[in-house]
Formats: sequence, structure tokens, C-alpha cells
Amino acid sequence: MKMQKFFAWLAIAIGSFYFLVPLIATFEFSLRMRRGEYSFDAYRTVFSDDAFRDSFGFSLLMAVLTIIFITLLIVPTAYWVRLRLPQVRPVVEFITMLPLVVPAIVIIFGYLRLYNSSSFLPLTATTSGTNILFLLGLMMLSLPYTYRSIDAAMSTIDVRTLTEAAQSLGAGWATILFRCIFPNVLSGILSGAFITFAIVIGEFTIPSLLNRPAFGPYLQLIGANKAYEPPALAIIAFAMTWASIALLNLVARFTKHMPAKA
Repeated sequence: MKMQKFFAWLAIAIGSFYFLVPLIATFEFSLRMRRGEYSFDAYRTVFSDDAFRDSFGFSLLMAVLTIIFITLLIVPTAYWVRLRLPQVRPVVEFITMLPLVVPAIVIIFGYLRLYNSSSFLPLTATTSGTNILFLLGLMMLSLPYTYRSIDAAMSTIDVRTLTEAAQSLGAGWATILFRCIFPNVLSGILSGAFITFAIVIGEFTIPSLLNRPAFGPYLQLIGANKAYEPPALAIIAFAMTWASIALLNLVARFTKHMPAKA
């Protein structure tokens, strides 16, 4: 028993060492911009850069829009499949898993082939159309995680009983969705939202090929031309990712024992 505990703690120590040492080294290097002393000059340079604010603001906006539209798509779909079409659930699950199998670069080249300026729907001919195409690509990338999170949350409630109870009180389908289903799968929605946020903020392939001013291409551009700013950006991106994970854990903890609402 003691040997098992020893090896368990040894594995934790090795994992922590493997994870923390590169992170500490990256943080330490990001403080070396001022010769002979540590400073936060790299972070000040990053935060004062207009390109940083513009790219992060654009990615933040696209993350919010992606979360809203993918939620409005997935919740009714998962609800209707569980309520009326359980036989097609394997097909829906297979479709939602495709973005994990098909690389993002293949998806975006397909988009460019279908929606270029000479196609029947020339989305890339305008900035707003290209942004819509970018949004659709981000929704595709977040589809597996959002669907799994919402479907798992929906499996914890009795969808049929909630629907019948609401209908017996005279509720319509919109009322059932927004007042009964959405509140009861909030934990799944928020879980998918935090994962989607992390995906959108770090996405590089789609915005670079669509020439969108997103945060991912900005990270690559700075990494190719600067010395101390890239480690600072890496620490900032890491902090945002772990903040999302911490919020996800808090949401899961506070909503775990929430009773179903009818």
C-alpha cells in the first residue's frame, strides 16, 4: 500500500515537473526584456499594441457569436432528437463528431471552394460575408464539444415529462424550450461555451486562410518577429485557458445538484 502511494506521488511529481518547468521558464524569459533585471515591459508592450487589442477584440466578438449561435442550434436539435427522433441519435452523434476527424484546413478549403467570389454564394467577396464564413467555421469546430456537453446535461433530466407537464399548462414550443429546457441544461451550455471560447481564441488555421484579424494569426505573427513578446502572449493565452477551465469547474460544482425546473 505504501509503495502504491509512493509511485502515485512520484507520478504526480514527474507530471508536475514536466508541466510546470517549461511554463516557469517561459514566464521567466518573458521578464528579461530589460537588460540586467526583471520587468513586465514585454507585457506592457503587448497590452499597448493596437494590433493586440484589435485581434483579441475581434476573436472575443466571434467567440460570443459562436457560443450564441451554436447553442441556439444544438439545444433544440438535441431536445427534438431525444423527444421525437431517438432512432436517429447515432446518426446525429456521428455527424457532430466529423469535425474531430476532418482537419480544419480541409473544412476551410471546402468553404473557399464553395463560397469564393465566383461561386453561386460569393461570401468571400465582402468582409461581412467572410466574417459569416469564419463564424460558420468556428461553429463547425466547436460542434463536437458543444453537442456532447449539452446532450450529457440533457440526459440528466426527463425531457418527455417536462414537455408533457408544460404542454398540460398550455405552454407552446418556444416557451418549453426557453423556460423549461434551457434552464435545465445550463451547465452543459456553459461547459460548451467555455470550451468554445478557448477554441476560438486559439484558432489559427481558419482565420489565417480567410485573412481575418483574429488572435491566433496575431500570435503567430508576433512569434515570428519578436523575442520577448511571444512568451508574454503565451502566458496570457495560458492564463485565459485556465481561467476558462476554472470557471467550468465552478459551474459544474454549483449546478451539479440543481433540481429540474418545470
